[in-house]
Amino acid sequence: MVFRYCGIDVANAVNMVLCLMILVIGCLDYARTKAKTPFHIGVAFGLFAVSHVIVLFGVQGSFTATITLIRVFAYLIVLFSLWDMRSKK
Repeated sequence: MVFRYCGIDVANAVNMVLCLMILVIGCLDYARTKAKTPFHIGVAFGLFAVSHVIVLFGVQGSFTATITLIRVFAYLIVLFSLWDMRSKK
């Protein structure tokens, strides 16, 4: 069941906003510390936000493969960033 408010899928809208917040925090943390891991994770969540925007515009049917590739790439960025952070300890 999809909860809609004024024609907007609320779950996707909330996910998009949260992803954008993580992107901003990752960029701010990078600017402050020059640590690449928060930046990479922020960029990955920025990619998740892009996939949510596509869904919000209601064109996901014609972009199914694109959404899948964006999300897989974003997950891989998070995975490799965390792996890199783990291997530095």
